[in-house]
Amino acid sequence: MTQKTLTVECRVANLDCENDAAALKREMTETIGLADIIVFPKSAKVRVSYDPGAVSDGELKAKLSEIGFPPQARGELPSLPKPWRNLKVITSAASGLLLSIGWVAGFWPVFQVLSLPLYLSAIVVGGCFFGREASQALVFERKIGIEFLMSIAAIVAAAMGQPAEGAMLVFLYSISEAAEGYTEEKTRSAIRALMALAPKVALVRRDGAELEVPVEDLALDDVFIVRPGESIATDGEIINGISSVNQAPVTGESVPVDKAPGDKVFAASINGEAALEVRATRTFADNTLARIIQMVEEAQERRGKSQRFIERFGLRYSPAILVVGIVLALILPLVFGMDWRDAIMRATIFIVAAAPCALVISIPITMVASLGTAARNGVLVKGGVYFEELGKVQVVALDKTGTLTRGEPEVTDVILGKASPAGPASEDALLALAAGVERRSEHPLARAIIKKAQKRQLKFPEVSDARSLTGAGAQAQIDGVTVFVGNPALFEDQLRLSLGDLASDIHRLQSDGKTVVIVGSDQAPWGLLALRDNLRPDARNAIKGLHDIGVRRVVMLTGDNPRTAQVIASEAGIDEVYADLKPEDKVAKVREITVASGHVAMVGDGVNDAPALAEATVGVAMGAAGTDVALETADVALMADDLNKLVYALGLARRTQSVVRQNLGLSAVVIGALIIGAVAGQFSLPAVVVAHEISEFIVIASGLRMLRE
Repeated sequence: MTQKTLTVECRVANLDCENDAAALKREMTETIGLADIIVFPKSAKVRVSYDPGAVSDGELKAKLSEIGFPPQARGELPSLPKPWRNLKVITSAASGLLLSIGWVAGFWPVFQVLSLPLYLSAIVVGGCFFGREASQALVFERKIGIEFLMSIAAIVAAAMGQPAEGAMLVFLYSISEAAEGYTEEKTRSAIRALMALAPKVALVRRDGAELEVPVEDLALDDVFIVRPGESIATDGEIINGISSVNQAPVTGESVPVDKAPGDKVFAASINGEAALEVRATRTFADNTLARIIQMVEEAQERRGKSQRFIERFGLRYSPAILVVGIVLALILPLVFGMDWRDAIMRATIFIVAAAPCALVISIPITMVASLGTAARNGVLVKGGVYFEELGKVQVVALDKTGTLTRGEPEVTDVILGKASPAGPASEDALLALAAGVERRSEHPLARAIIKKAQKRQLKFPEVSDARSLTGAGAQAQIDGVTVFVGNPALFEDQLRLSLGDLASDIHRLQSDGKTVVIVGSDQAPWGLLALRDNLRPDARNAIKGLHDIGVRRVVMLTGDNPRTAQVIASEAGIDEVYADLKPEDKVAKVREITVASGHVAMVGDGVNDAPALAEATVGVAMGAAGTDVALETADVALMADDLNKLVYALGLARRTQSVVRQNLGLSAVVIGALIIGAVAGQFSLPAVVVAHEISEFIVIASGLRMLRE
């Protein structure tokens, strides 16, 4: 019998980069009972699959602590120690101190003999961390990276009688290595902010008593109480209480939403003015906030095309630079007659000058910051590749129902016909009759009519013998009269009645894209109701916003009739309309637009439009909070029913690509200038290192700007 494997996740300390991730995997791989291990360095998380018959999760966590990556309590993100307690910072500072003392000693003849050992000590102390990483990468991973190039350069400089320059190189590079962890921690600030939204405890009612329990202990169907101003512990359904709820932490919506019994609420939303009793529908580990955090963390590990290219380039580039440096050291003396010592030093300076320090960090630092910022503002992007594609979108295709419109029809007009002895005397009476006939119906138009009557606080008449007329409407007996509610064809074709003075109103309303429902008897029509799935209030501004940020065309895809579609499109400012489309037609149309125009974003609800979303360059699901299918199927999920979030997402993606291009351009220019200067003999080793480190810090600062977007 095969033993089932279990999976455990935990956040660990000291996991700051890919080198740390590789070291962790190497140390854990030989653990007995370990089936698989996945390391997420961007979020300091480890996911381990193991055989519980061979090893326990406690033993695995003990092993992680033993190898220098201690698990964190309650799954919290680790924090780096203060600089004065950080070994990388301490060794870097010690290296700088030894370098300074050695330099000062060189001015005093009596102490000059101490300069060399002090410089060599500075090299050993400052290079202990990145030198070890370089050797491990070479031995275990068969990789030559930047750390290896810097280590070789320092050793060669010391061997060639330039220990001070070697020590300066090590000291300056160790500063950037020490700062790397703090940079990584800064990029995690968005995740940390999301985690901080969840309360630590929940007030639960169990066995008639109220008690506070850790949110991790909440079980399905537990009833918990949310006091005014408190954050909601987990996803649930309100069973008692009416209040406004600020859903901005999850959806990014700026306006609180009124909630009543039967409504859903999301974890980390903030309760308003009144207490609520909520039945838990998800555990803390599986609620909307937890899933958002998990998806953002996984997205940060997914590299975009440009980042993957830079990484592949780096794997070949660093060894190539080492080879070119060796060739340069041989050619300069043999061909140009340069002194061997000078040639080797010039080749060493070239190796350091050509190191791609800023280049390899320019994309990931920017992308991780942008992904976290987007999530904090209610936009989930599944990875760097989708951010890149989103930044290139030229055409946006929008579904109509539920995306451009509210997704539910509303009564917009109530018109009473000419007086009829048997008919209603007022518009309210007409609406009440229609609502009475439709009272038991679940049809969207029927629900809209009932909702309108309830809003006007109308009393519904008693009805009997209510029945549906398939494809036409409904009928019922009210006070001995058969009342019909249905489309114009019901009255004209089936009841053989003239619509009289209502005909002109019907034509006008249908021209406005509205659905017309006639109310009457088998003797005469009494009046009409007009309904429409209205445009979202923010739709027109959002479409204008898309055009303003550079989207060339905005098109609408809908299964609705052309007349209604054209009216909605005209109101919204849509460029092109494609109506009467079945789901498979939408897929074909998206494919056609992609072939003609390149990068296309398809925006829908993520459920009915899933095939079209999958066909597009980027599939965007709107209103995805609490919708599992939308969260899973879309490339980008807008947590709120807010089209302005689409404009924000595209704008952020474009700004991200702009910052990436700036960083890549700066890195390439700096490397190019340093290479030319190094080969020409114009730069010393410390000058090259200083230029590299300054450019790297500029690139980091530039990328971190995206945290403020």
